[in-house]
Amino acid sequence: MFEVSFNSPQCGWMSVGFSDGVNEFHTTTAHAPHETALPDLMRILTALATEGGNPTGREGVSSGEYVLPWNRDPEEFDFRFVRSGSDATIEIYEYPTEERDAAERTLVYSHTGPIAEIVRAFGETFDRLYEDRDTDEFEFNWRQPFPYREYEEFKARMN
Repeated sequence: MFEVSFNSPQCGWMSVGFSDGVNEFHTTTAHAPHETALPDLMRILTALATEGGNPTGREGVSSGEYVLPWNRDPEEFDFRFVRSGSDATIEIYEYPTEERDAAERTLVYSHTGPIAEIVRAFGETFDRLYEDRDTDEFEFNWRQPFPYREYEEFKARMN
């Protein structure tokens, strides 16, 4: 069973984890310089589940493949989502610096499974972030507003 965890942000950092019962990946991610990473992730998952569009507005993005840049500082990550029928693959690549040299990237996590399972796992995590946003002082600790519009769109499309 695929599981995703995004823990409460602290001082502009948030720990994230992925597990599928065989492989695990955990790291911390920063709120900057990719300020739209969390809302872009919600847009990508919405598009992945509903088969369409270029949710982040980046050139070269097809409706079956999405790449989300996210940083850790000084390392950077790409979360790559590829749709294949009713399944999707998530690949997480780590770059040693902000230069994002593809020759130096390392695949640190990969999972393939039903899109519904992947979207459900992220949805549970987004729900927890939403429910705890006031208690965790999300906006102060993440140093960005909670992506309400993207969250509501994600929830509406998943229902």
